[in-house]
Amino acid sequence: MRSRIIFLGLAASLAMAAADLPYAGTWKFNPAKSDFAGATVTYTASPSGEWRATADGNTYKFKLDGNEYPDGMGDTAAWKNVDASTWQTVWKVNGRVLGTDTLKVGTDGVLTVNTKGTKPNGEALDDTTTYQRVSGGPGLAGKWKSKGMQSGSPEVVVLTATGADGLSYKVPSLDLTCDGKVDGKDYPCTGPTMAPGFTATLTKSGARSFGVTVKKDGKPLYRYEYSVSADGNALTASGGAIATKEKVKVVYDRQ
Repeated sequence: MRSRIIFLGLAASLAMAAADLPYAGTWKFNPAKSDFAGATVTYTASPSGEWRATADGNTYKFKLDGNEYPDGMGDTAAWKNVDASTWQTVWKVNGRVLGTDTLKVGTDGVLTVNTKGTKPNGEALDDTTTYQRVSGGPGLAGKWKSKGMQSGSPEVVVLTATGADGLSYKVPSLDLTCDGKVDGKDYPCTGPTMAPGFTATLTKSGARSFGVTVKKDGKPLYRYEYSVSADGNALTASGGAIATKEKVKVVYDRQ
């Protein structure tokens, strides 16, 4: 299931003067400082050849026939079996290829997911996420828990104050933009890698922190609390999927 790291930054606004805004600036995702160990994904096979993938409280069905199947989040996934221990998934949104996952199960019970592709700005996408088997088998079937993530091209986000009570969030490599205010309203994020219907609701929680609720078609999916370190050099997002209560920590370094 496609990793939506971009959700972890769908926020940026606080009701205070721009001069006092601690998160304005340029931030770079730091996989080494982040912790994704709380996230799980489950793959279930049926005798008919149909599979189910479940993550973040969302489940979708697919077959290993190379056809495109909707994942319930606005994307499509086309799966195929490469060999006894390897599978491949091509992800699309709005008819555009987002990336290709190659999933390989090792004899040590570790699932390695390598994601490759090209970002809208032409930059190469090359991320690797590893999972430890929790239960189930053989092969891909079973429940997997995330161990860690490596990124060949960590995302950079730019937060720019817009007036006294707003801030513009941009991911240049993804051509993603989100403008919001802390007023309890839903604000859409736009870009070629975003499916329609995703919004972010922003709330103030402290002088150096704020909360974000990510929704799809009005349904709350993710909740994160963002905080800036005392020295102003790190932005940390803690939270995760509302349905599962699984928690992750994502850290960004000031550039």
